[in-house]
Amino acid sequence: MKVYTTDKIRNVALVGHSGSGKTNLTEAMLFQSGATKRMGNVSSKNTLSDFSNEEAQRQSSIGTSVIPVEWRDTKINVIDAPGYLDFVGEVYGALRAAESAILVVDATSGVEVGTELLWKYCEEIDLPRIIFVNKIDGENVNFRRLMEELEAKFGKKVLPFSTPIGEGAEFQGVTDVIYQKGYKYENGAPTEIELNHDQLKATERIYEEITEVVAESSEELIEKYFEGEAFTREEILKGVTHALIEGSAVPLLVGSGEKAIGIDILLNMIINYMPAPNHEKAHIGFRHEDEEVRSVDVNDPFSAVVFKTITDPFVGKISVFKVVSGKITKDTELYNSTKKTGEKMGGLYTIRGKEQSAIDELQAGDIGVTTKLSATQTGDTLSDKAKPTVFKKIKYPQANLFYAIEPVSKGDEEKISSSLLKLQEEDPSFVIARNPETKQLTIGGQGSVQLQVIIDKLKNNYGVEVKTVPFIIPYRETITQTVEVQGRHKKQSGGAGQYGDVWVRFEPSTEEFVFDEEVFGGSVPRNYFPAVEKGIEEA
Repeated sequence: MKVYTTDKIRNVALVGHSGSGKTNLTEAMLFQSGATKRMGNVSSKNTLSDFSNEEAQRQSSIGTSVIPVEWRDTKINVIDAPGYLDFVGEVYGALRAAESAILVVDATSGVEVGTELLWKYCEEIDLPRIIFVNKIDGENVNFRRLMEELEAKFGKKVLPFSTPIGEGAEFQGVTDVIYQKGYKYENGAPTEIELNHDQLKATERIYEEITEVVAESSEELIEKYFEGEAFTREEILKGVTHALIEGSAVPLLVGSGEKAIGIDILLNMIINYMPAPNHEKAHIGFRHEDEEVRSVDVNDPFSAVVFKTITDPFVGKISVFKVVSGKITKDTELYNSTKKTGEKMGGLYTIRGKEQSAIDELQAGDIGVTTKLSATQTGDTLSDKAKPTVFKKIKYPQANLFYAIEPVSKGDEEKISSSLLKLQEEDPSFVIARNPETKQLTIGGQGSVQLQVIIDKLKNNYGVEVKTVPFIIPYRETITQTVEVQGRHKKQSGGAGQYGDVWVRFEPSTEEFVFDEEVFGGSVPRNYFPAVEKGIEEA
């Protein structure tokens, strides 16, 4: 793969509810671009993005993968994130590395829980996005009803830039609203078809809505719009990009990843309207600790952020990073400014799924990988030692489900701990802990699927089999009600003798231990009090 300049790069996070067809869509983009001669399929377990044993078994993504697609002399880094809500930590990393997102919606299911959650994440970080309605050729698809649902959930800013021609059994192809043309597809290849009067009128009506959005992008275009002048293609391009970045418009496309329908329109949309890493208003995602932004400029000092780590039992640690500024070559001396230590690269590569290809240089905005970085972890900043910088680390959600585990075979305790630490480098959203009282080893994460994947990886990747066991509850005695007890002391050995009458009251308390006294008149010397307190505490 050749070296791409920053303006010829697009980093796009591919997100959506589980089962919406993101991985098949990625395969279609590779096929459409000519990178593959045959499309892989999730059900056939031969896709480039889902390459692990666990993903093949589940027929679903469980980790983020980077798939570069070359189209019209531009490199599109598709960052395919899992749809399972258990792996939301992977989504955080994917959004961190992207300037825009594609939110995939299953036309047969409509807006799902994951759809709304992922929209919310994009809104929180002001990430430009388009919606791709997948499986548009499916049975019982009602595009009008789906549009009403999307508008009800996300507002009128959702604008269709392509629409289906026919539905269900009568599906023929898709329209391109901007060019007001219709296309049918055979093995991904589009053939123009004539639109009938109703289809053409519907397309013109949507195009008019798009021009209104474009007009609002500048005073000059508003004036031109009210004077009835048509916008040029260049004005449409700039206006839509402005609206997309500002969040006032979310373009919607339709198609089918499995049948490579509408994929060319999607790729053109990414290049034409999605921001390049160095766009002046692009969402960078990487900020200094002091909130200053380092511009994405190849002429600035080198800096990069590791947003994904892959642990391979044979290769070792693979660090996936995005170059934020400057450039990196295979001879660059790396400095981990987060850990304040030097690192030595084990080569410089581009990555496509699990495939790595050596490359001489990566410029600002691009994504690459290296190996054998001993101290570097996900979220760390790599930089030029002479001009170090530290970007904020990725914030992952807290674990909300925990399992207690133990080895099936005795003697594997130490191996379990070291293997779990390696898996935690891959997925920082899961936690490892040992209960100091019960000595049980526990793992925690976002859900049962994530934790089961951890257990499966222990066995498949590291040869350590574990089982889940019930939690041991460390019960403690405590005071539940107020009780008073009395003690008397008498000693007669001549003279006045000794006599003491002591009452001790025990009461429930939110604190572990509270000692107080109610002695009046100085009848008991105060130097006795510490001894009494110590005796009660020991009891």
